[in-house]
Amino acid sequence: MNVDFLYGILNLSFWSYVIATFLMVQVTFMGVTLYLHRDATHRSLDLHPALRHVFRFWLWMSSGIVTKEWVAVHRKHHARCETPEDPHSPVVFGLKKVLLEGAELYQAQARNPETTEKFGRGTPDDWMERNVYYRYRNWGITALLLVDLLLFGVPGLIVFSVQMLANPLMAAGVINGIGHYYGYRNFECPDAARNIVPWGLLVAGEELHNNHHAFPSSAKFSIYRWEFDIGWMYIRIFQMLGLAKVIRVAPEPAHVEPRKHIDLETVRAVIVNRMHVLRAYTRHVMLPVFREELRIAGGKLSRRVRKLLVREPVLLDNTAQSRLREVLASNQALQTVHEFRERLRQMWSGANMSNEKLVQHLKDWIAQAEASRIKVLQDFAASLRGYAMQPA
Repeated sequence: MNVDFLYGILNLSFWSYVIATFLMVQVTFMGVTLYLHRDATHRSLDLHPALRHVFRFWLWMSSGIVTKEWVAVHRKHHARCETPEDPHSPVVFGLKKVLLEGAELYQAQARNPETTEKFGRGTPDDWMERNVYYRYRNWGITALLLVDLLLFGVPGLIVFSVQMLANPLMAAGVINGIGHYYGYRNFECPDAARNIVPWGLLVAGEELHNNHHAFPSSAKFSIYRWEFDIGWMYIRIFQMLGLAKVIRVAPEPAHVEPRKHIDLETVRAVIVNRMHVLRAYTRHVMLPVFREELRIAGGKLSRRVRKLLVREPVLLDNTAQSRLREVLASNQALQTVHEFRERLRQMWSGANMSNEKLVQHLKDWIAQAEASRIKVLQDFAASLRGYAMQPA
């Protein structure tokens, strides 16, 4: 048997096969995060039409993904997150099912006409999409298999298998499963999303899942200096080449000299930066008060209460909510700072509040917080007076 036939046109070494496979999988993840996720779904990024079509073509070959289906499933995930209508929530389905059958859960929603029509609007509907990518979605995968065999020979079967498994396992399984189950949370958004690791390397930044759910319309998934989103690095490279334009990134709080009078600009800054405001409230008010009460109460207050105080209320089950009510009823300081946090949250949950009512709400909140006898709450209220919008 001809050795060249066995090992294809390239006839690579073992490690060259590994590197080639890794790079091709990374291109697939790049297409998913840049094109499908940040560009087509959330419109936080505007890719050049040529680059957009390169990704469409590659995803057709490497996964058979149809843009409208992927976008619709992901938008529904955000709209119905952690509810029975969420396409792939481990909170609803269990971690094992999402981790091992994430691709099946995705397919069930992707083939649901109601989902695609409601959530898939604005996606490509050109001749190629209708007559090639959608109609012959499996032809691309077949073409990839033939190319792998031609270039790599018999080892191309392994290369092809890895390519076929990578996206369902890492994206549909790990990100949608572990990304809502294990990891750390920078922000208490109203879902269970977590950052799996501080460095979004293997799945093009998608590992920074809590950051993304806190700021879904941001083209950049990393928030803090010690976090690295390789997808953002790709974006910056394409920007320099004139192939990408960033539309939105997560807001960063701007601080000015504290104002004596609260106006609509202050309210806007607090609402736009609400995730940062809540994080700051937890770090500078809730936790210091908890630690002080823990010191005073000794064994009468459990350290486990910390999680109840910090966690987004909608994520607490009935038992946890009952336990939290007991703790708050028995500790005036904790009840006070908890109530102030919930009243602050009303600013961005009260969609029907007029601008005048929003301004008055914040004025009252700050005045009452500054009148409290809790030093950290007073300091935080004073800090809100200095919130401002970032210059355009």
